[in-house]
Amino acid sequence: MPTGFSDHFSAVAADYASFRPEYPAGLFAWLARMAPDRKLAWDCAAGSGQATLALTEHFDRVVASDASPAQIAAARPHPAVEYRVATAEASGLPDSSAGLITVAQALHWFDLEKFYAEAQRVLMPRGILAVWSYGINSMGDTDIDHTVQAFYSGTVSAYWPPERILVESGYRTLPFPYPEMLPPPFAMEAAWTLPELLGYFRSWSATARFIAERGHDPIPGLGKKLQPLWGNPNTRRKIRWPLSTRIGRKPA
Repeated sequence: MPTGFSDHFSAVAADYASFRPEYPAGLFAWLARMAPDRKLAWDCAAGSGQATLALTEHFDRVVASDASPAQIAAARPHPAVEYRVATAEASGLPDSSAGLITVAQALHWFDLEKFYAEAQRVLMPRGILAVWSYGINSMGDTDIDHTVQAFYSGTVSAYWPPERILVESGYRTLPFPYPEMLPPPFAMEAAWTLPELLGYFRSWSATARFIAERGHDPIPGLGKKLQPLWGNPNTRRKIRWPLSTRIGRKPA
């Protein structure tokens, strides 16, 4: 596991803020029902706030932290949210203050031993720790899905950091500090145009590394392959990302 912060996302912070899909509202409603208190939630490694704003629908206050200043700078302000630049292992939050800690698509970057110690300190008794991840999207169109998979596991595969394999496993190979709960299944869904989908692929850290090392952007080439399969690029198509969740409750 990583022992220090490696910033894979500053170069794509604007694209990340614009083109990442939204997490399902039902997930946050379920987590809020499970939490012992709704005064404070900590959205750890929040990026530019992909999960943060949804938490404000259920919690009085949300602290959203990320180690990347560029990601925090790209986040959308909200009166109930305090954005702060901080690592997962040192939040600066008071002891036993949060009813819920969320980690969306980021656990693979952490020093787990130190983060779990921080979560234990910050969570109130019976507080909830919820982490989740998602892999490659599916559209239910064999040709489009095959083309996207070839880009993911072929064109940019060498540019994913090694931690990516933990995402693909749904974090199931990682230790978890609390007895786990069994939530209902959740998935992200979006209806995007082709340019929006390509913007999402450009937000990948692997794409940014490809561009930095190879000196050209692979996204236009992918767009040319997808265009005849998609039809009118402004047509909106349904896209789905199943979520892999690990959720546990701190003992009383």
